[in-house]
Amino acid sequence: MADTSRPVTGYPASTYPHQPQPNAANPNGYPYPPPYHHQQPPPNNPNYGYPYRYDPARTTFIRRIFALMVAFFIVSASIIFIIWLVLRPRLPKISVDSVSLTNFNVSSSSPAVSGNWAIGFSVNNPNKKMSIAYDEIDSVVFYRSTFLAETRISPFTQGTRSQTSVNATFSAFNSYVEKSVVSGIATDRGRGIVNFNIRVLARVGFRTGGWRLRRRLLRVLCEDVGVGLSSTSGTGKLVGGGRECRVGI
Repeated sequence: MADTSRPVTGYPASTYPHQPQPNAANPNGYPYPPPYHHQQPPPNNPNYGYPYRYDPARTTFIRRIFALMVAFFIVSASIIFIIWLVLRPRLPKISVDSVSLTNFNVSSSSPAVSGNWAIGFSVNNPNKKMSIAYDEIDSVVFYRSTFLAETRISPFTQGTRSQTSVNATFSAFNSYVEKSVVSGIATDRGRGIVNFNIRVLARVGFRTGGWRLRRRLLRVLCEDVGVGLSSTSGTGKLVGGGRECRVGI
């Protein structure tokens, strides 16, 4: 018979659950159920890691919009080209027909230039189907590349196949110039002719019926416009006939 007064020795029986054995669901036999199982496979989600889903309808819509934009551009360009072929807009022809210079004086002490120019232009519209409207017309007189005087010309409109005479007056009073300009003018006056350059800038619009082309900046340059001047007289007129000007946009 066992003595119950003696202390009990040894370890108590284990109270932990039975160690699981490896099987198909738990090949390593870990005692911890998912999600602590580090080899637990990810959930069966077809969109796992792919937040964007391809939408064929949206892609087709974008392609159609792009195709419509390209088609619109091609049609618009074709219409403009056909209109241009039909109308054939041409630049006006401009020339200097007359020049009258009075009170012209050059001072070498200042140095400065004074004078009054009255210049007549001939403006020809060669277009058969388009009229031309001129606006914001500015004109400048130069000696070589040195500014002498400036003026603004009144706006006007030309019909098809028409010619218009335009007059412009310029005035300079003791306008400062470089000494080289004074020397150049004095040399030219000794030869009897002083050449001036005239520039014109204008906003022009071509029109036919209800159709109007976009307004553009017209550039006109009339070079070497000769004015007969003696060494003592302050008056002079255009020599050598009219002077054709270069016209561009």
